[in-house]
Amino acid sequence: MARYVLAIDQGTTSSRALLFDREARVAAVAQQEFTQHFPRSGWVEHDPEEIWTGAVATAREAIAKAGGAVNIVGVGISNQRETSVIWERASGRPIHNAIVWQDRRTAEACEALRAAGHEATVTAKTGLLLDPYFSATKIAWMLDQVPGSRARAERGELAFGTIDCFLLWRLTGGRVHATDVTNAARTCLLDIHTGQWDSKLLDIFGVPRALLPEVRDNAAEFGDTDADLFGGAIPIRGMAGDQQAATIGQACFEAGMLKSTYGTGCFAVLNTGAECIASKNRLLTTIAYQLGGERTYALEGSIFIAGAAVQWLRDGLKIVPHASKTGAMARGADPEQNVVLVPAFVGLGAPYWDPDCRGALYGLTRNTGPDELARAALQSVCFQTYDLLQAMRGDWPAAGESTVLRADGGMAACDWTMQRLADILDVPVDRPTVVETTALGAAYLAGLQSGFYPEPKQFAERWALDRRFTPSMGAEERSRLLSSWHDAVRRTLTPR
Repeated sequence: MARYVLAIDQGTTSSRALLFDREARVAAVAQQEFTQHFPRSGWVEHDPEEIWTGAVATAREAIAKAGGAVNIVGVGISNQRETSVIWERASGRPIHNAIVWQDRRTAEACEALRAAGHEATVTAKTGLLLDPYFSATKIAWMLDQVPGSRARAERGELAFGTIDCFLLWRLTGGRVHATDVTNAARTCLLDIHTGQWDSKLLDIFGVPRALLPEVRDNAAEFGDTDADLFGGAIPIRGMAGDQQAATIGQACFEAGMLKSTYGTGCFAVLNTGAECIASKNRLLTTIAYQLGGERTYALEGSIFIAGAAVQWLRDGLKIVPHASKTGAMARGADPEQNVVLVPAFVGLGAPYWDPDCRGALYGLTRNTGPDELARAALQSVCFQTYDLLQAMRGDWPAAGESTVLRADGGMAACDWTMQRLADILDVPVDRPTVVETTALGAAYLAGLQSGFYPEPKQFAERWALDRRFTPSMGAEERSRLLSSWHDAVRRTLTPR
């Protein structure tokens, strides 16, 4: 009898493969980082071939630890969502590097669509805004910039996909061109009320329907891997965008439950159940998951830079030896200095949605050093989360004062950051024992489809608390810090 589920967690900076046993415990982990390409200011690309190579290599390493493909009941895939790839159906070769979710190159195209009066239609159908973050304008850019591509797409020679879809195509040897509803919902091409690609949206963005994959539930039969890849065919039975996968991994199955994942960016997702809430505060309305044809909706706040700010301190400024040191550095920072970082390296996401502003530091003195910058970077994530929570409370009363935030992702391992998060939000922050929630969510979907894991309610009972961080900061101190943050944001935003 198969003993494990394999999760392929294809993130923004690395490809990872994790084995989960029947008790949803991590049995093995393999990881490979891959190259970030920055061809111009505000442009971010990945090499799809490098992503593919890393995904296969890490999966093989994990499968070997399981004792072979025969011991894997199914594969679940989670992925960086809006990152877009177009490839040739005949050869499987990408026509261009993947354009990453952080990329800002289509800001002018989004502004032109907004000026033409399309944003209201886009938001009503998709729950999204006109922003370079989403896939549709990235697709149009590639079709227009790569010679001959638009004509080839209209002839059905090319295929589009987010990274989950590209990996599925490759894993199945080109037999399956499909995605799941949560990734499709991030393209700006899917009507989230019907769960179908929308002809009006395709016309607005100039995307040929022939490019698009089939849309399926999150737990479904997505096809089998080529037997030659892993020494035997393995069924692929679950797919979800990384933030929806983390919502599932955090067992946020009830309306009103809130999770926030702190990885390269930060993404807070509030389950609103069967109710599709139209945001009045520039949050995103999205699909949390779809099981058995039934859609569950969510409000989402997207922060583009979270852990990436720590990477900047480490790799750009070279003042942090390792990301794990930043908590101790923040703890040792001078309490008399009030250094504020607005990490708008690729613009600001929710609730500001300013693709043109850039990062800024305020409050620098001659005594400012690495410790103060580390504190500013970690604190910026807490401030941005506060803005998201306030917007959610404005949109949906259920996100009220009794909110508990379930936190995960790499930054959740830092006690200082989690305590400061609780202090700034003035709500409890719960960190689970299994912090690999994105991979766990993908694994759960595959395990649910396989009968390896129980239904959501029973699975939620397995969620276990590692530590609860309760607010300890006084109201006056909280107000002072937030006032400094909001003043810094006002100074940073692009004049309109």
